[in-house]
Amino acid sequence: MPYTNEEGGLINNFAREPKVYQAEPPTDGQKRTYFILGLAAALLVGGLIFVAFSVSNLS
Repeated sequence: MPYTNEEGGLINNFAREPKVYQAEPPTDGQKRTYFILGLAAALLVGGLIFVAFSVSNLS
């Protein structure tokens, strides 16, 4: 662990910095998967809203 000593005798302990790397853009397969998952999530939320409105208007 990297320690530094200050003038008054205090010791400071610093955390290790993680290795920095540049992110890679998603591939065509990943983009297609993201689109399908987003569409499925939108359909699920839309279906839940539809069920909630239809159940609340039963009376």
